[in-house]
Amino acid sequence: MGMASPRKKKGSGSAIMAEINITPLTDIFLVLLIIFMVTSVAMVQSGANINLPQVEETKSEPRQIVITVTPQKEVFVNNAPTSLADLEGFLRPLIQAQPDIPVVLEGDKDVILGEAVKILAIAQKAGAKQIAIAADKPGGAV
Repeated sequence: MGMASPRKKKGSGSAIMAEINITPLTDIFLVLLIIFMVTSVAMVQSGANINLPQVEETKSEPRQIVITVTPQKEVFVNNAPTSLADLEGFLRPLIQAQPDIPVVLEGDKDVILGEAVKILAIAQKAGAKQIAIAADKPGGAV
């Protein structure tokens, strides 16, 4: 980037030429952009990493209240961790705010059926009118 040399003032030995090099600044912005892109993908994933059971046919439901159960029997409601004992108290205000909203159980395929039945019974006790169980198509799309 060429600049015309400034005029020398009388009495000064040499003129100071100030130019900002923006190449390092651009490098920093590109690195930050890449970091934000990578971390935003990680933030979109649910609070628990689970393997859903696979079925041939499934349909998408509007998912507002999602209960996720991991193989370690950790329970999450809309990505917020909770315990099985506190689940009803956690669900009740969410269901009362929107009574017709479906409650979806996302359980890892290794979760025992007894655990799923307990969680669905708690959801019904909390006032859920619609309950669904999440599953995956063999291709991986829900």
